[in-house]
Amino acid sequence: MSEDGLVTIPTKLSVKQVLDRLEADLKAKGITVFARIDHAAGAASVDMPLRPTELLIFGNPKAGTPLMQSNQTIGIDLPLKILGWQDTDGKVWLTYNDPRWLGRRHRLGSDTEASVNALATMLANLSNAAAG
Repeated sequence: MSEDGLVTIPTKLSVKQVLDRLEADLKAKGITVFARIDHAAGAASVDMPLRPTELLIFGNPKAGTPLMQSNQTIGIDLPLKILGWQDTDGKVWLTYNDPRWLGRRHRLGSDTEASVNALATMLANLSNAAAG
């Protein structure tokens, strides 16, 4: 984890391909995908250029509710999000907030540590699997 709480991993796939894989994996695990936002399409709609950039918003009340019961302010960071983006060199990355960092940010109680760690492991596994 970096100081800013972001986890970023590389992928050899396109933004669309990696988010397609991630979305399929989430749905297969019974995790709700609430939205998929194509920032590049939004930029194009106002005649502005933006390299491929898409955001996937997803979650599960069984995982998120105990965290909000500890401190409701974490609701600003839930549901979870993963950003797929292409840099100036054409390399594609996945970036997400580290749940452990979110736990510290919102001063979650020690009773949520196991849940936060499980979310961190799940996000790492899903991202790495989708990234190939």
